Amino acid sequence: MTGRVEAVCVSGADLLPLPDKRPNRSGIRKLPVAGRVAVHELGLDGDVQVNKKHHGGEGQAVYAYAQEDAEFWIAELGRELPPGRFGENLRTSGVDLRNAVLGDRWRVGTALLEVTAWRTPCANFARFWDVPDLVKRFAAHGATGAYLRVLETGDVGAGDEVELVSRPDHGITVETAFRIVMTQKSRLPELAPAVQYLPVKDQPKMAAKIAARSAAAS
Repeated sequence: MTGRVEAVCVSGADLLPLPDKRPNRSGIRKLPVAGRVAVHELGLDGDVQVNKKHHGGEGQAVYAYAQEDAEFWIAELGRELPPGRFGENLRTSGVDLRNAVLGDRWRVGTALLEVTAWRTPCANFARFWDVPDLVKRFAAHGATGAYLRVLETGDVGAGDEVELVSRPDHGITVETAFRIVMTQKSRLPELAPAVQYLPVKDQPKMAAKIAARSAAAS
């Protein structure tokens, strides 16, 4: 697999106000930036992740969304969705994010990134787009994009190749894992080989859920 970065996006200080919410702002509104952007262990230079419980951290340092998946929503909603509108840091093309395998390692620019997880849609996303039923529709469609951890720091820019460096042999894709966790919980034991690639903060909880489901089935 060799794809391409179409845009690199960060939120900077342009945080989305969330009246009557705690926290009362969100970093979901991201805009493309020109030139090279430094990739640190916990994200891109200039990016802001407000709610650290659900966004950011070592296993959610970078978020990628594919132009091919964006095209579905452009047609579905009849509106333009330029880079950054999914809250993504990397808008890609030529990368099948739905079938990216948890643990895939990508060379992007001079950084080495690893696929860790799916994105679970939230109410702030629906507010950002002003589509009240977006969470339900986004989950049903299943093209969640992919969270990435930073294995090697470096820099990225629009036009960089996304090169698949290595792939685990367990075969569990981002979309498969998302659907199992959301609606097919009887299949949770299938995720056992991929737990090591999830964000570290999520690994104990997922391992416990898998163990409980396995015990119930035995």
